[in-house]
Amino acid sequence: MNKKYAICYNPEMNNSVEVKDNLSLILDRHNLEYKVLEIETLASGFDFVFVIGGDGTILKAARFYSDYGTPVLGINLGRLGFLSQATPDDLDSMVCKIIDGEYKVEHRMMLSGGGYSALNDFVVKGESLGRTSRFALQINGKLVCEYLADGIIISTPTGSTAYGMAAGGPVLSPEMEAIAIVPICPHTFSARPIVVSANDEIKIVPCPNNEYNVAVDGQVMFNLDGDLVITKPEKKANLALLTENDFYSVLRNKLHWSFSPAKR
Repeated sequence: MNKKYAICYNPEMNNSVEVKDNLSLILDRHNLEYKVLEIETLASGFDFVFVIGGDGTILKAARFYSDYGTPVLGINLGRLGFLSQATPDDLDSMVCKIIDGEYKVEHRMMLSGGGYSALNDFVVKGESLGRTSRFALQINGKLVCEYLADGIIISTPTGSTAYGMAAGGPVLSPEMEAIAIVPICPHTFSARPIVVSANDEIKIVPCPNNEYNVAVDGQVMFNLDGDLVITKPEKKANLALLTENDFYSVLRNKLHWSFSPAKR
């Protein structure tokens, strides 16, 4: 049975229309069945999805297609592109590798909370931007600590190289199943990031007379009304990875890790 492909692109990004058109021509040359979708009008019914854009575009597509078990492959038009596997210059070779099956699919852990799902993280902050906020953290129904901080990040391993890393949290291998909890600018030196089991139930308890906002993957926002309970759902995000691109090569190439200081 012939596979059905989709090209998902973000028309708001520079060069996305040009890359979409070039990829369409390549798929036409290979006589592949495909449909072109904009990121705001995603649809199901495909066996494989090419996503053109930055990490935000890929995050949105990966969350959507996690409900259908569909693998997505990112073509980077953004800056770092942690979730992408190709650039616009790689289109011909990339399509050939996909057709020949020279890729793997990593099933990435997600988080659920407040009726939403995240591939990267949930970020809780107080509504007042000029003030710190107080949060109580419970794990499996037991109080762990209280944070006085600008916010708190609950992150998957995939999201550990996003906001969590910028806030001083640990970098986790994306194949792990764990949850990183990272306070943002805590007002005490004893507040430290922690990593817990993916099977734990995380609860953020707001303090009375305070209002809070929650950001899901930095894209979906909602007001926190009561406790926020975060757990690991059964569904996974399915990221197609070209065989030569592993997590540690991404760290070296994107963050310039492993380079010793130059000799003088």
